[in-house]
Amino acid sequence: MDDLIENLLRVIVSRLVINKEAVKIEKDNSARDGFVVYRVIVDNEDMGRVIGRKGRTAKSIRSIAIAAAVKNKIKIAVEVG
Repeated sequence: MDDLIENLLRVIVSRLVINKEAVKIEKDNSARDGFVVYRVIVDNEDMGRVIGRKGRTAKSIRSIAIAAAVKNKIKIAVEVG
């Protein structure tokens, strides 16, 4: 199930960036309260594309990922950076 979220994040972020090879999704299961933290890592030049104006794009990415996780009964957090 967790691979679903990772693949979803990879597909969304890859569509936004120029340097697709630099997209990395790291998964951290050691967070408290059973949360799984996904870190989206992109090239510095693409960071603005992923974050968006006033963080709107990053917030949308988080919302989509969290919705998919809730459907699969997983608690997640998404970090961009």
